[in-house]
Amino acid sequence: MNGETELEHLKSQLSVARNEIKNLRQQIKNLQHTFSKEHQYALKLLNEFSCKDSERTAEIDKKYLADTENATAGDDDVHFKPIGVIRTVFSEKRAVPRQAILASTVVSRIELSPVIFNNPEHSLEGLENFSHFWIIYYFHRHPNHTKAKVAPPRLGGQRVGVFSTRSPHRPCPIGLSLVQLDRIEDSKVYFYGTDMVNGTPVLDIKPYIPQYDIPVKQVEIEFNNSREAPDGEETSVLTSVPSTSKLGPLANVSIPSWVLQTANLNVEFCPLAATQMQELGITQASIVDVLKGDPRSVYLRTKYGSQAYSFGLGDLTVTCRFDDKKATVTVLQIRNDIESETDPS
Repeated sequence: MNGETELEHLKSQLSVARNEIKNLRQQIKNLQHTFSKEHQYALKLLNEFSCKDSERTAEIDKKYLADTENATAGDDDVHFKPIGVIRTVFSEKRAVPRQAILASTVVSRIELSPVIFNNPEHSLEGLENFSHFWIIYYFHRHPNHTKAKVAPPRLGGQRVGVFSTRSPHRPCPIGLSLVQLDRIEDSKVYFYGTDMVNGTPVLDIKPYIPQYDIPVKQVEIEFNNSREAPDGEETSVLTSVPSTSKLGPLANVSIPSWVLQTANLNVEFCPLAATQMQELGITQASIVDVLKGDPRSVYLRTKYGSQAYSFGLGDLTVTCRFDDKKATVTVLQIRNDIESETDPS
């Protein structure tokens, strides 16, 4: 009986390996296509600059210098120095939740840099009085391919203006996330809600204040004090964050209908994955949070459909398979990469 179980386990491992090899081959094919396009573009540029006409060459050089000077002048307009870095379980962009609220059970942290302040923990005093706060950060892992229109995953390939989306591919690659405070330890801020890659530079932290951040009718906002709070003194005026019911109904707020078309897949675990999860001593909540919102891009979802999909989660590699017809995703395997590297077997 044990021999049959081991045989089934080996068959399952072989199936996963075959799918991974198939995915790698496709990725290599895609990279070859990208390389071919960039190679052709480079040849085109070389042909332009190899023009024998001296006047044409001088004209190109003049334009190049002008563009360089303009670019340099533009870069000098604004400079930001990160105040710290975000540490998350996502070492790669693959499978990172598209919104912080989609990973509400995943804990991450901000580590403030001692270069900004001599005592960085002093800058966090008072933040513990807020339940939520905004994180402003830099999309350091996204190439600067600025486009006026992008294709949000929920629109199935249809393009809209970049400023009507929250796409990370922006002219100024700045991210903004509303997260829930967990705790503060020295110069580290732990929070729930993660849609950032590990190592993301932090530009600023701001407390979330419903009276200012929710667009409600001014006459329906209830303050605990009749006077307007001076900038930076909100905690001295508001003894507690009021509930949504006190804020009154939203006024003049509308969003496109496709924004609400969120995926809600049923996440299942095969027996092997369930056993591995128990052996590793991990809970399924974080994996479910990542998968139920369908982390696949439009390209992967439409071109490859229900093929195996793998992503990193801290030291773990999770392999799963999507069934788009049944709106289900099944976790096939959970592997600890560190143990796999040190295991001599």
